[in-house]
Amino acid sequence: MNDTYVLLSTIGAIFMATMVLIIRLKASKRPATVKKIILPPFFMSTGFFMFVYPPFRPSSWQVLEALCVGMIFSLFLIKTSKFEIRGDHIYLKRSKAFVFILIGLLILRIAFKLIIGDSIQFEELAGMFFLLAYGMIIPWRVAMYVSYKKLEKQMRKENRNKAIIPAET
Repeated sequence: MNDTYVLLSTIGAIFMATMVLIIRLKASKRPATVKKIILPPFFMSTGFFMFVYPPFRPSSWQVLEALCVGMIFSLFLIKTSKFEIRGDHIYLKRSKAFVFILIGLLILRIAFKLIIGDSIQFEELAGMFFLLAYGMIIPWRVAMYVSYKKLEKQMRKENRNKAIIPAET
């Protein structure tokens, strides 16, 4: 039965990674907003309800490990998430590296699952991977928010300067 869980969760992870890639590619075609940056972690936070059921609760050390690994992985996402000003809007730049990083993280996740999957209960491992993902998305989105706000401030400053410069007649 444990092999079935591993297979199904691996298929689920591949599906989710594919969805993230599709959403990310579509997002780069539309202007970014603060709401689009900060809402995903809030939507994802409903996953904490899994910890109501005791078998999903990892130990304190496992929580710490998962969050730390997630924060380390977030560095790759932070490095590949850059914004640019196009016209009067801010857009997320497309990054070819993002696709490879996401696939690499997926492969690492599957490898971790196969290596430690036999020594940790499936439910507990699911809780750890959720915490790893949450530990990854929070720093990434905070960095995106800070970067977005810097560009927004720069854009407002440039627009004020344009308004001050008299038009040539």
